[in-house]
Amino acid sequence: MWIALVCFYGALKGIRDIIKKKALEKNTAMEVLFFYTLVSFVFVTPEVKNALSLDYHYIGFIMIKSLIIFITWICSFRAIKKLPIGFYGIMDMSRVIFATVLGIFVLGEVMTGHKIIGMSLVLAGLLFVNLGKSGSEDKAKPVYIILVLISCLGNAVSELLDKMLMRHMNSGQLQFWYMFFLVILYLSYLLVTRAKIQWRSLCKNYWILILSILFVLGDKALFIACGKQDSTVVAMTLIKQCSVMITIIGGRIVFKEQRVIYKLICAAVIIAGIVFAVM
Repeated sequence: MWIALVCFYGALKGIRDIIKKKALEKNTAMEVLFFYTLVSFVFVTPEVKNALSLDYHYIGFIMIKSLIIFITWICSFRAIKKLPIGFYGIMDMSRVIFATVLGIFVLGEVMTGHKIIGMSLVLAGLLFVNLGKSGSEDKAKPVYIILVLISCLGNAVSELLDKMLMRHMNSGQLQFWYMFFLVILYLSYLLVTRAKIQWRSLCKNYWILILSILFVLGDKALFIACGKQDSTVVAMTLIKQCSVMITIIGGRIVFKEQRVIYKLICAAVIIAGIVFAVM
């Protein structure tokens, strides 16, 4: 059951990455992030009664998760805006490494022989895609690669917190407070920096609405999966990387990106690692 939920999340994640890049063609990263989180929060407001019943001791931990994601999303959105989406999708799989290390050292998850082989293949796939970058990818400033890696680390920490928090609450409670704090954080950022918001352009950017719907559905599935006792952070992170196939193919169809076969081969090596790891 939890594997199916994580696969569903992964498929939506791949579609979301493509939609993020489309949304960023019309607005800045901070504009999209604020409106995206605001609309997503509106969708989860029916959970307010359920959320208010949560023991207040856990709300502080959700706030920490939101702060991590606040920084993580700023990094990932700025990287998506500048990098080819297929290349970004493969680099985003670096989160597998961070999640594995955290799962082993924090949650005490066992590093089996299958997982060692799986991790080796994941690292090989990431190495190949970086060695074989095309012109547009090779011109990408190193800062955007660093932003992707920071976002991968942040996502891995967030996934670890999800697993821990879902032992003490339900998915509706986590989703409500998580989104509530994100809205506050992005709004505060815009107010402090006095950033101008193009409201007319935002309201016409229908990609944000689609993005918000997919985000709420995907996170709901992921949080339920985290609540399952037999699910592990390492396995869930590996399974979610099925999203890369959608990202690479979408990059070709939507953005006319090149070298799709090479990227698919690199992704296939990483997917093979995922299969070994969860066997």
